[in-house]
Amino acid sequence: MRHDPLWVNQAIRKIEADFQRSADTHLIKLDIPAIEGIDLYLKDESTHPTGSLKHRLARSLFLYSLCNGWIGEHTTIIESSSGSTAVSEAYFARLLGLPFIAVVPRRTARKKIEQIEFYGGQAHFVDEPCQIYDESRRLAEKLNGHYMDQFTYAERATDWRGNNNIANSIFEQMQLEAHPIPTWIVMSAGTGGTSATIGRYIRYQMHGTQLCVVDPEHSVFHDYYLTRDPALKGERGSRIEGIGRPRVEPSFIPDVVDEMRTIPDAASIATVHWLEKLLGRKAGASTGTNLYGVLQLASDMKARGEQGSIVTLLCDSGERYLDTYFDTDWVATNIGDIQPYLDQLAAFEQTGQLS
Repeated sequence: MRHDPLWVNQAIRKIEADFQRSADTHLIKLDIPAIEGIDLYLKDESTHPTGSLKHRLARSLFLYSLCNGWIGEHTTIIESSSGSTAVSEAYFARLLGLPFIAVVPRRTARKKIEQIEFYGGQAHFVDEPCQIYDESRRLAEKLNGHYMDQFTYAERATDWRGNNNIANSIFEQMQLEAHPIPTWIVMSAGTGGTSATIGRYIRYQMHGTQLCVVDPEHSVFHDYYLTRDPALKGERGSRIEGIGRPRVEPSFIPDVVDEMRTIPDAASIATVHWLEKLLGRKAGASTGTNLYGVLQLASDMKARGEQGSIVTLLCDSGERYLDTYFDTDWVATNIGDIQPYLDQLAAFEQTGQLS
């Protein structure tokens, strides 16, 4: 179907105007004296209008779909999501006056559902994470809508060569730092789109930076990285919302990754509680996964007598997870004892070693 070109032009203009009204996100330097000479940075993606890293992806997916002729003025937008992408897509759907339906696992954080609804979207629940794909396709066919399919298109909707993508922004913000070319960038994978963008950009710009992708428990990405078996399937979904997948997603590109590590879920949760004491505010658990990987790498660098910088992302605010990752009873029931990791992190502050 060919959509009204005037409407499409106006839609693209609205998205671009919204971008022009937005500032870039901050790069926060963590002060940890025990690892002097190794500088750690968090790029704070929680400051986007919709509160997460996924705001960048949603903008790119809408522009990609509009320019491909897939969206018109009466198109219902459907997306499969664990929540954050759906929040951001609901924002852009409202900007364009389009109906939006998010197909999400039933256990998605209530705060995310409220935000989807705040932007005029509708949440359509499924019982198991693996059901989101087929149900999204079914709804799109039934409603003659468009399934955005972030898990397929995330790696191709963003211009990885530059054009103010997240990698471009990181390297520009690092220019005046003591170690302006990061030794490592650490990223977790949900769709795999951000790690693909960062990895490609590093190679295109001929930087010596290495990309480490960290994976939570119950995700197949790390195993896929090691085996290259695209048929891998997990038995359950990740307990760290927004990252980790029970299947190999098309947007995850293993060949741009230099190293992968699996981070225990208890370590991820402990790390965001530890980070709160450093920053004075809460971050989501995927940030904990990222940062624990950063601390592992920093500990390794210190042991080898190396200096340099490591950059990762603060993906979203912990205020979305007050009833889960920041609820003591929920953590004890669903994650387990995080105290050993809290003790480990306290020791790291004194020694710079994560043992």
